[in-house]
Amino acid sequence: MRHVLAEASRAPLGEFARSRLLVAFDYDGTLAPITSNPAQAPMRDRTRELLRELCRRYPCVVISGRARHDVQLLLSGIELAAVAGNHGAELPGFEENASAEVSGWRAHLADALGGLPGVLVEDKQHSLSVHYRAAGDKTAARSRIFEVVAQLDSARVIGGKDVVNLVPKGARHKGYALDELRRGASCDAALYVGDDETDEDVFKMRRALRLLTVRVGVKRASEAEYYVKTQREVDALIEALVELRPG
Repeated sequence: MRHVLAEASRAPLGEFARSRLLVAFDYDGTLAPITSNPAQAPMRDRTRELLRELCRRYPCVVISGRARHDVQLLLSGIELAAVAGNHGAELPGFEENASAEVSGWRAHLADALGGLPGVLVEDKQHSLSVHYRAAGDKTAARSRIFEVVAQLDSARVIGGKDVVNLVPKGARHKGYALDELRRGASCDAALYVGDDETDEDVFKMRRALRLLTVRVGVKRASEAEYYVKTQREVDALIEALVELRPG
């Protein structure tokens, strides 16, 4: 992985900025810091200001694991080209009813995990997120969660930062959503910034698409080609993109 803000990365970043580029972000851990309470995850004022400016220069989208309505509220006042939720399953133009399958998982987890302190099951209708950030013993909580979700044959299980995500097997993922949004915006290239395991669905597409992939934090096993050191450094990347395409 290469630091996207290093001098050696300036040329490829500039080449993408000069193209018909779609700029895409995850939300939690990317545009906003991870918080102890997932329900409260605002962007910093500086990030919001920079994102507004970026949207004046490029078509920009957010592809989040949150429910689409939830993340739209957090992004209110910013003129994004589109917002996708539920790890790409909630995509504009591809609306679906809530999944009965997911509802069944919710009941199963309520029975199996109801007495586990610090564990919260978030029902997003098209997927579930089992948060254990508040657990006293995170290792034990994570082990128990994985033990329970292994019983759900129809679920794709994706780990994360103090969270375990469950999505139906075969559901649209973030990589699919990015490609659809790129086509819809008539862009021939995309830049995507994410920080978690669900973002690997985008990162691994970089060899098939004209795609510049940036991970928040270095991870040797990641498919992302570039990285920023911290979530706060996402602001510096946005500033660089703004400078590369003057208004």
